[in-house]
Amino acid sequence: MFRIAHISDLHIPPLPPVSVRQLAGKRLLGLFSWHYKWKFEHRPAVLKALLAHLQDQEPDHICVTGDITFTTLPAEVDLAADWFSRLADPQQISLIPGNHDAYVAGALDYALEKWSRWMRDDEGHPGFPYLHRRGPVDIVGLSSAVATAPAISSGRIGSLQLEKTEALLSRIKTSKRPSLLLIHHPPQEGAASARRALSDRKKLQEVLVRFPVDLVLHGHLHYPTRATLNGPSGPIPVLGAASASTIGNRKSVAHYHIIDMETAAGQARMTVRHYHYDTETGNFSLSETQTL
Repeated sequence: MFRIAHISDLHIPPLPPVSVRQLAGKRLLGLFSWHYKWKFEHRPAVLKALLAHLQDQEPDHICVTGDITFTTLPAEVDLAADWFSRLADPQQISLIPGNHDAYVAGALDYALEKWSRWMRDDEGHPGFPYLHRRGPVDIVGLSSAVATAPAISSGRIGSLQLEKTEALLSRIKTSKRPSLLLIHHPPQEGAASARRALSDRKKLQEVLVRFPVDLVLHGHLHYPTRATLNGPSGPIPVLGAASASTIGNRKSVAHYHIIDMETAAGQARMTVRHYHYDTETGNFSLSETQTL
């Protein structure tokens, strides 16, 4: 048995003070959006409850599928690094960025540097895709985080990363170990409008038809989702987690997955437990269990 926690879209509150110099372009709109609505949704108390609940669950590994910050201010990136340092040992965390972590051009560079201990390939190489071999499972992390214009939150993997992903999946396929793919934007059709979607999702789908994984995990939508992608031997399950820090006034209340994976002879049987934040008790509680 190998236990994985999947959390996403933390948008770690509170937003730190912003200097006038940092308010250019999209960040000015982001600051308005945060103080007008989102600071009432993403609450420090929910993250505190999440941290306690995760520690009680004792996962072997934690997968984080992006949108750690809100506007990728350096102070936000530092705050997130401190939070992850309290969460678990670096070897127990696999992290990928989301579109909010590339909020303006160049901002992602500092985040990638500051969070490198959770995104570095097992061989020490920076960049994406990375491979984390943890217990019986191979975890492949992709980045769909790109800076976009205001009111646009789409993602893109890019041709070079797709080529590297295909080569990596081809290589790990020979090990016959169960595998997970992490990406921020949902890779399935119809999950988001064009201005919020993964622009090259069809190319990723084509890669997975040739070199499938056992499970795809994503975030971005702020509500739990279930879908499938075509694989050579049957459908590949896709699970999306809601934001892990919300009180549920606008979209889903905070939610995350615990995935218990039983492996034998390269096959994986997964039991997925859905936990939601209870605004009355201030704790996370089990809402549903499913088997994949």
